[in-house]
Amino acid sequence: MSIELPPIGKISPEAFQHYVYPHLGAPNEAVLFGPQSGVDVGVFRVAPGVVMAATTDPVFVVPQYGWDRASWFAVHILASDAATSGLTPRWMTVDLNLPLTMTTEDFETFWLGWDRAAKALGISIIAGHTARYEGCAFPMVGGATVMSVGPEDQFVTTAMAEAGDWILCTKGAAIEATALFAATFPEWIRDALGDDVYRAADALFTQMSVVRDAEIAAKAGVRARGVTAMHDATECGVVGGVYEIAESSQLGVELLDDAVIVRPEVAAVTQLVGIDPLISISEGTLLLTVKPEAQGRVVRALEEAGIPVSVIGRMLPADEGRWRVSRGVRRPLEHPRIDPFWAAFDAWLKEGRR
Repeated sequence: MSIELPPIGKISPEAFQHYVYPHLGAPNEAVLFGPQSGVDVGVFRVAPGVVMAATTDPVFVVPQYGWDRASWFAVHILASDAATSGLTPRWMTVDLNLPLTMTTEDFETFWLGWDRAAKALGISIIAGHTARYEGCAFPMVGGATVMSVGPEDQFVTTAMAEAGDWILCTKGAAIEATALFAATFPEWIRDALGDDVYRAADALFTQMSVVRDAEIAAKAGVRARGVTAMHDATECGVVGGVYEIAESSQLGVELLDDAVIVRPEVAAVTQLVGIDPLISISEGTLLLTVKPEAQGRVVRALEEAGIPVSVIGRMLPADEGRWRVSRGVRRPLEHPRIDPFWAAFDAWLKEGRR
């Protein structure tokens, strides 16, 4: 049997299960959570009662943002997944496969920005590889791994949600999609939507991180004491992320579409480019499952830190199914498969918009 890969973006959960999951190298009893579709980190025991959580992602660099912004964003994308473990990101390895067009001066500016972003997060860079090669091009210019260490009873993954948990969502939908359109096409966004909407959309750039969200939520308590799972709503956005939590935890779920925050600038930009904010890429949006008795405490902690948050649904027993409710209509929850951001973004690039 063959399962087709999507034309762009992450492979589907079905393709992962078919091609990747059965072939994970040598088994090791220290591995507590290995690669799983929809799980942001792998977790393994490094000493009695001590675990390391690790995550690997592409190095995503867009020179048009300016090297400081581009390096900040690249570091926070990487650190955000590690932070969803509930353990603080501490170490990073970096492989940079740079295009020949990157000058020495550009590289120095970029790497100093990377260093500043890592220092601000308390992350040490411990190993890597840096080179320029033929065939390499922005924005995908390598890969990196981020690691966290902590007590074995303090980490969470998306596979640990439980029936009855409430689902929280920070900042709202399509944060990343909106910010990247504003950063890449400022003139078009300003001309089409006005200065106020453009400035609000562009300001979302520094919201494209869940490191702080995850740290605050974890401090409010994890597992039986509060947060049972955290997930960074990247490709396929809020809907894809909620589905992945349900799939990883082998549970049912009810997602309340109308409870998801959609900021005015997000609504304006996503409508302009013709994408659905609920299924669009949203680095910076943290999805959490929380024990009912801890929901108020976690919400207060986030709100007191100035992080908008809403309750968007509840995890259900597996036999109750997976559902979306929109304007009172209940329908099955399905994974979007392909994030609409990529095609819309590519189309605007090809049209030469600025």
